[in-house]
Amino acid sequence: MSLFTSQPAELPVTILRWLFTHYIEVLATLTGMIYLVYSVQGKLLLWLFGIITSSLYVYVYLDSKIYALMSINIYYVFISIYGWIHWRFPGEKNKEELPVSRLSLRLSIYLMLISLLLFLVIIFVLKRYTNSDVAIWDAFISAFSITATWMLARKILEHWLIWIVVDLITVILSINKGLYPTVLLFIFYTSLAAIGFREWHKQWKNQREIVNV
Repeated sequence: MSLFTSQPAELPVTILRWLFTHYIEVLATLTGMIYLVYSVQGKLLLWLFGIITSSLYVYVYLDSKIYALMSINIYYVFISIYGWIHWRFPGEKNKEELPVSRLSLRLSIYLMLISLLLFLVIIFVLKRYTNSDVAIWDAFISAFSITATWMLARKILEHWLIWIVVDLITVILSINKGLYPTVLLFIFYTSLAAIGFREWHKQWKNQREIVNV
């Protein structure tokens, strides 16, 4: 029974039944929101919730036949472990945590080329070896998510701009697949990505002011 076809009197029972049936996605949505709040704040704890959220979404995307995003969430688990280590032990003297950095022109070119290459490889695999009916969008989201997550692990400010685009496309894809908790999550993600960019930019400016004193 759909949430949108239920009679008003049946709606509470239908909602409870739907939540029970989709409890993994609901839990992933909640932990994903916590993850993004910590991301905006630049807190180390974000990586723990990143591991939990990504692990749950491996199941959600596998069940929805969104195979590239399923695979990317496996990657997220490992990059979250790397991110925690890199943030916790930046390897720079007299620095308790990794500072916010900016994207250089050379690195931006490299990352764009790598993202496009990943996009082509992923779309080839999806079209040739899976029954995915959203191969193009799945490949785009996955390729640029890999790039953005690596940039997050390196604490590069501009990763938020990539997430804004990726999250908006994920909203559309999730609506198409009926993943409604995920729709809410990525609307939330899109909003906080804009806030995250602003907050990290402030941190970057404060760092420059301290260095120049």
